[in-house]
Amino acid sequence: MSIFSIAQNKILITGCIAWICSQAAKVVIFLIINKHIVWERLIGDGGMPSSHSATVTSVAVATALTCGWDSPVFAVACIMALIVMHDAMGVRQETGKQTKVIKSMMELIESMGEGKLTPEETLKEFVGHTRRQVFVGLILGILVAVLVNWEYV
Repeated sequence: MSIFSIAQNKILITGCIAWICSQAAKVVIFLIINKHIVWERLIGDGGMPSSHSATVTSVAVATALTCGWDSPVFAVACIMALIVMHDAMGVRQETGKQTKVIKSMMELIESMGEGKLTPEETLKEFVGHTRRQVFVGLILGILVAVLVNWEYV
């Protein structure tokens, strides 16, 4: 077992490519909508499409294409993908909503002259995903898995 064998793992490569594609798409989509580029979107959470969904879906589909749709490994990858996508829409989405409310409260406190938060103390609003963002991530993950693993299809 060497680092070179890890670098040849088609399932791992598929997941990495799906993550990179989804993160790059976030930058482009943010630029189109907001008319300015924010490089933090390249590594940030939340937004369109869901990189969580794209990554775990691509890994699950690549696992199915490599090991078989009836393999135990695919079953584990599929269940984990469903859990991650559910979490992205549920707990993480609620966290993002709560962050917006807390930020509004902090802005009110700051406006009363109670001091400012440092950049490290500020909360991130891009945390969770809407169903649409998760769905688009799922579709992107399937496409990446099929394209990267074309020889297995």
